[in-house]
Amino acid sequence: MSIRLLPPNLVNQIAAGEVVERPASVVKELVENALDAGARRVDVTLRDGGRALISVADDGHGMDRDELALAVERHATSKLPGDDLVHISQFGFRGEALPAIGAVGRLAITTRRRDAEHGWRLLVEGGETSPIEPAPANPGTRVELRDLFYAVPARLKFLKSARSELNAVTEIVERLAMAHPEVAFSLTDDDRTVLRFHAEAHDLISEAETARLKRLSAVMGRDFAENAAPVEAMRDGHRITGFAGLPTLNRATASMQYLFVNGRPVKDRLLVGAIRGAYQDFLARDRHPLAVLFVDCPPEDVDVNVHPAKAEVRFRDAALVRGLIVGGIRHALSGAGHRASTTVASATLQGFSAPPMPAYQGMPRNGPSVMHLAAQAVAAFAPLDPELARPSMRTEATPETTALRDYPLGVARAQLHGTYVVAQTADGIVIVDQHAAHERLVYERMKEALAATGIARQALLIPEVVELDQPAAERLLARAAELEELGLVIESFGPATVVVREVPALLGATDVHGLLRDLADELAEFDTALSLKERLEHVCGTMACHGSVRAGRQLNQAEMDALLRQMEATPHSGQCNHGRPTYVELKLADIERLFGRR
Repeated sequence: MSIRLLPPNLVNQIAAGEVVERPASVVKELVENALDAGARRVDVTLRDGGRALISVADDGHGMDRDELALAVERHATSKLPGDDLVHISQFGFRGEALPAIGAVGRLAITTRRRDAEHGWRLLVEGGETSPIEPAPANPGTRVELRDLFYAVPARLKFLKSARSELNAVTEIVERLAMAHPEVAFSLTDDDRTVLRFHAEAHDLISEAETARLKRLSAVMGRDFAENAAPVEAMRDGHRITGFAGLPTLNRATASMQYLFVNGRPVKDRLLVGAIRGAYQDFLARDRHPLAVLFVDCPPEDVDVNVHPAKAEVRFRDAALVRGLIVGGIRHALSGAGHRASTTVASATLQGFSAPPMPAYQGMPRNGPSVMHLAAQAVAAFAPLDPELARPSMRTEATPETTALRDYPLGVARAQLHGTYVVAQTADGIVIVDQHAAHERLVYERMKEALAATGIARQALLIPEVVELDQPAAERLLARAAELEELGLVIESFGPATVVVREVPALLGATDVHGLLRDLADELAEFDTALSLKERLEHVCGTMACHGSVRAGRQLNQAEMDALLRQMEATPHSGQCNHGRPTYVELKLADIERLFGRR
């Protein structure tokens, strides 16, 4: 068969296979176009989860007749004025989305510039373009896609249920809304309002963080806003901002981690690995933190032209970005001090179940009245009046009560079951798990000692020779200097073989072969030697566990107060090494609610 050029419509349908996977991908492209057009309001409307209708309306600058005609041509765009693929500052730049969308459905575009007398309307059905006609329109652009994949019905069977498609669209709109708090968004499906975000206006730079946190709270919930530490780090023109959730606020999956690069939502393994590395000694491996990070860097230092969906990026200096994220998150968590998530107290309160009050069934006709019974009850407690008058029972201000206001974790009052320290604060109580709390304190001291004196190495009497595949061996050898800092000394021993001469002394007798294989896998996936660090930290955690105050040990008043003061002065003391809380704080108002006093 001879080589021939494919017809334009078929070329567009092929391109649509990369750009238009499902309704969510259509919404993503259209909303990004709206944001590039300077919109301050974006309204998304769906029917049947996007199968029957996808409509995106904005109040951006709109298009004139000539621009509208070019908008549905392949590789026609207004976003590369200098034909420069390096300095990309907007979402779109390929010029593929609208022609690809028009090739698989019935597309209608109505647009009007703000200074124009009327708008213009263009129809594209299955790749066939109709003549442009004048049309009434509000300033901005409305793009409607009906009967998605009607031109390629084989693609319909790959769509999921209307609910699943709506959920995917919701996630796309939420991600874009998080990056643009100054823009109002709405999402409607079958006449039901799914999302509505009001524009968070801010005129000053100092107000931008507040506006962003309000938008994040609207998307991720109030718990995140109340339990997130602000992240900010900058180096060599790269800036990391955002919010990192406290370790005690965690989930079973990483679905609540959002990453943005120059305002663009991305799903990048490097960034996910960096978040994991930042929390590695605060959470168990099967738990995931909540985080929202914004990476701002010069456009020439990041390549967004990796995939047509533009969800992946490639950094020129990946190590710099990863280091900024890890350092920024850890600095934010250190600044949070001993704080634990407020959800810990909420979960505790939910664990209390007040016994149901017996329903009052009334008294016999000739029985005593309710007021009479109450009077009898009050009279029964009358003998306690002299006790209440004793000086020790008065609540006058003392140096100790004054100290309560100076100690966030309060003053110890009792030890229960040889395990839990109960402290009184200025406005509530704190219950501390003495073993978990002291374990974190010992662990943090061990980390400081490791940082100060380095990691001791143990030379192997007989070096271990480990055979790997060649790419894995090359990855390890390329990071040999970093591994040596962690106490692991390796050398090349052939094209696919590595010899291990020294190992971290903390590891003791360890499976060297398994360690190197795990390290090679980690480097391939996350570009960092997490396994070795985690093993070292696991050893530190084990040693801290054995060296800390055990449950069941009786503590005197001075020891209990010393534990509280050390917790207040030690970063990360609000959670143990596995992300579980070391203490629970209940405010007086919470306790009063338990007893029905408010």
